[in-house]
Amino acid sequence: MTDSQTSLRAIGYIIFGAAMVSFTSVLVELTNVGPTVSAFYRMFFGGLILLGITVAKRDRLWFGIKSIGIPLVCALLFSLDLFFWHRSINFVGPGLATILGNMQVFFVALLAVLFLKEKLGWRLLVAIPFAVVGLFMIVQTDWGQESGYVEMGVLYGLLTALSYAFYILTLRKSQSSGYKLRYSLITNMMWISLMSAAILGITVLVEPGAHFGIPDTQTLWALVGLGIVGQVLGWVFISKGLPQVNASVAGLALLLQPALAFMWDILFFDRPTTALEYAGATIVLGAIYLGATQEK
Repeated sequence: MTDSQTSLRAIGYIIFGAAMVSFTSVLVELTNVGPTVSAFYRMFFGGLILLGITVAKRDRLWFGIKSIGIPLVCALLFSLDLFFWHRSINFVGPGLATILGNMQVFFVALLAVLFLKEKLGWRLLVAIPFAVVGLFMIVQTDWGQESGYVEMGVLYGLLTALSYAFYILTLRKSQSSGYKLRYSLITNMMWISLMSAAILGITVLVEPGAHFGIPDTQTLWALVGLGIVGQVLGWVFISKGLPQVNASVAGLALLLQPALAFMWDILFFDRPTTALEYAGATIVLGAIYLGATQEK
């Protein structure tokens, strides 16, 4: 297989994975359970499926207690990511919540400057103010109305981005310090998923009014779909394709996720969207692409 064929296949993996992940916010909206409960079942069902794949492939499941240190930290951070993101979806809908979550590219770069002493590229310096302007164009109509729902949704969305940025930096730092993950890609994702489910499950137990009950068939299938689409199909394919393409191509392909999520919000949930909001979403997506492809 030629290099160009390999690259095209890798791009196909990323596009397919991003398209799958774009449906996760829609599935969250279709569930009739609380945000923490839906996050728990996403990781629980996804982790069980990944465990089945790991057993079928006969990959090694255990390398000792020290081997799950980094996956445990990642699970904690990813749990926070889902905890905030599912709440953001409830407040501002799947489209805007997904766009806000993808602003993690700015937090990753800023945290890398603070903690890893990396340089701040010109693209990021241009992208950040454009992202802020674009976001204001999307939310300005409803800002200050509906009992502060929009403000809370934006806050939760930005906390989602920050949590995911720490998750990414944890993996990057562990690799730069000589630590190498001993598990296969699938097994590592399995451990992160199951440990995230345990953390979120404990949260459900202590959260007032939360319970594990699944009230109807629609919710059951939406929760199973979250595990399959989000934890298995989406990120497995994205992770498989990312190492084989350059940053600019990967960044452009991954923009399919928030773009499609915003479109699904309009198509499936009749999100009222003005021309100004369309323009704002376009500016934010462009800024995210610019930030994601900054020179290293």
